[in-house]
Amino acid sequence: MKKLVALLLIVSLSFAFVGCYTFEHQVGKGAQTGMKVEKKQWFILWGLVPLSAVDSQAMAKGAADYTIKTEMSPVDVVVSIVTSWLTVYPQTVTVTK
Repeated sequence: MKKLVALLLIVSLSFAFVGCYTFEHQVGKGAQTGMKVEKKQWFILWGLVPLSAVDSQAMAKGAADYTIKTEMSPVDVVVSIVTSWLTVYPQTVTVTK
């Protein structure tokens, strides 16, 4: 019985975190100063159509070396639980100079 409960717990937790992901890109030498700028990007139709445009170069404000991190954070997952019935999903874009 304990094995069944453990298996159900593992399966339910894996379903809870299926939507979390992170992509990281380095431009030039990557982040140098540690200054961060963060914006939300919104999509409809299950991520097929962007509602907002996030320009990482504009967020870097002319820096030659920076890191771009695009993720669906745990906060984004919680928000998407509420907005998913409208097929609206957020993701967070962070530029670190």
